[in-house]
Amino acid sequence: MTWPGEPDSAETQSYRVIRSRLDLSRLPKHSRDVTERVIHVSADFDYATDLVCDDEELTTAVAALAGGAPVVVDGAMVAAGISGCPVICKIDETLTGRLARTAGISAAAAAVRLAFGEAGPGAVWVVGCATTALTEILTRRVEPAFVIGMPAGLVGAAEAKAALRASGISSLSNVSEKGGAAVAAAALDALLRSAVAVPGSRAGWGTAGGRSSPTARQAVMAPRPGQAT
Repeated sequence: MTWPGEPDSAETQSYRVIRSRLDLSRLPKHSRDVTERVIHVSADFDYATDLVCDDEELTTAVAALAGGAPVVVDGAMVAAGISGCPVICKIDETLTGRLARTAGISAAAAAVRLAFGEAGPGAVWVVGCATTALTEILTRRVEPAFVIGMPAGLVGAAEAKAALRASGISSLSNVSEKGGAAVAAAALDALLRSAVAVPGSRAGWGTAGGRSSPTARQAVMAPRPGQAT
């Protein structure tokens, strides 16, 4: 059995606990990877049944990332949780606030519009902060390669995630009102790890997917055990 962290690290021990309490071996690879990663960062075993994973769609996400698709996030907290690749994040830019005031929309929706202008079609979008960002992605028709939609909230979050699933867009989401930046970033991390392992992959740092805004978190993913450096 393989583990994602160094021997005896806290990460490895966490995965041992997960696998001792929950048998996810029935799940296809990408669904299992995402589920374990989300449970690892949240310590919430309910995600085993709350996540909506389609392995064919997750494979689409891995292929897009391996092909160098840009990664767009809806908030700085999501960006802070992603260390494996550059991201596009417009939420804190001055122009975002100006567009929000002029157009009478939320800052999250304005950030989506500006990010789409930079990323274009075919990006991987990660939403973990704002329900309005997810709604804007759906109504703006940004033509994403894949959307991770996991915002939390008691007003409209579950409905927005249901709308994402009904849209026909390749996606990963969860059914309940819970979610958040940490689990959204964790889901992307699980897919990115698979993408980096694809022969000839352009995923990660310094690729075509590395177009980023000034607010992007720019760090390099540490090698996985057994991965060439």
